Amino acid sequence: MKHKRAIPNRGLRVADQIQRDVAGLIRELKDPRIGMVTIQAVEVTPDYAHAKVFFSVLIGDPAECAAALNEAAGYLRNSLFKRLQIHTVPTLHFQFDRTTERAADLNALIHQANATRAKDADDQPGATEA
Repeated sequence: MKHKRAIPNRGLRVADQIQRDVAGLIRELKDPRIGMVTIQAVEVTPDYAHAKVFFSVLIGDPAECAAALNEAAGYLRNSLFKRLQIHTVPTLHFQFDRTTERAADLNALIHQANATRAKDADDQPGATEA
């Protein structure tokens, strides 16, 4: 019996679909600890057993939101099972994504360095920029 060939980029497509569906399902949750949540990315294991769902929060405490989302993971997985056309629906693990915070911190550091450089250039009379 011939084995089926692997579908190229299937894991990425499944992760993208999970991201879209989970984002829609989170809006239906009634838990007040879940504020304005944005699903940033989803990483699915090769066997589709587990999925890390990275999220950011505009309003609310990230730790409380993560706890609430992880408590609702069973409900979300069950709802995904009804929506997705795959044999194995992964167990969802929610993690707060700090990428936005890090980007803001780096942006502030770059701005500070540029301001310091401009101030140093102004302090040196007769200095020209290269």
